[in-house]
Amino acid sequence: MDLVSIIETSTLSCAEKMEQQIQFDNHMGEALAGTLHQPERPPVGAIVAGHCFTCSRHTGVLRRICNALGDAGFMALRFDFSGNGQSQGRFEQSTWSKQILEMEAAIDLVQKKGASWIGLAGHSLGAAIALLTARRTKTVSAVCRVAGRVSATRPMHFLTPLQQRTLEQTGNVAFSSRARQLTLNRDFFDDADRHDLTEATRSLTIPMLVVHGDRDEIIPDSEAHLAKSANPRMVELAIISGGDHMLAHPDHQRQVARVVTDWFCRQAGVPVPGDLNR
Repeated sequence: MDLVSIIETSTLSCAEKMEQQIQFDNHMGEALAGTLHQPERPPVGAIVAGHCFTCSRHTGVLRRICNALGDAGFMALRFDFSGNGQSQGRFEQSTWSKQILEMEAAIDLVQKKGASWIGLAGHSLGAAIALLTARRTKTVSAVCRVAGRVSATRPMHFLTPLQQRTLEQTGNVAFSSRARQLTLNRDFFDDADRHDLTEATRSLTIPMLVVHGDRDEIIPDSEAHLAKSANPRMVELAIISGGDHMLAHPDHQRQVARVVTDWFCRQAGVPVPGDLNR
């Protein structure tokens, strides 16, 4: 996908990385907003990161991870799925399949910027999208999932009985999340049902890091252990003591960023940084 514009360039960090606010098109011609962490020296690889359901690329844990990756010499791209954050598109048109194609568009972008070694990362729903994208994209060498599910993934199960009846009768369901009044249509639920995260994990042939807080109030850390059981050869676990779903505490974010960055360095075959400024 072609880069539409570079909106602004921020200052360089102490690790001499440059952060740029960018836009690129998805497969429907909608402009997706992204933040590109680009080190001044030639990057050792690229990581594309996706955010959680109804979130944006600016969640604390994603920012911390991508900053750390930039400090370690990676090009890192975190972006807003369509209908979220600063991206174009309507939220009610969201589906897992659409977001997979959007992550593939982000991969195309970093490839056009010269990346040859590529990894994916995602938080919560973004973790599911990263896994499903990695499974169908031969250019991805490693994937990291933070606070994601592998079982009980049918979204219909998370609706109240009233919401389920409304969806059946009207084809749409309204809900509120993060101070937003949102709507999803039947396509979102039907599309999600076609994806099997347990099977995707079991059949994965590239390394996957699964990071999870042991006090996650949304998705229990048992999901991380299920991922390990589904594919013990390819899955590595990192359990964050005291971590909640958003890994909201700065200490937990720093720990996650270090674990993720060190793991990607090992997978890419580059030196693990000794003392990154997180």
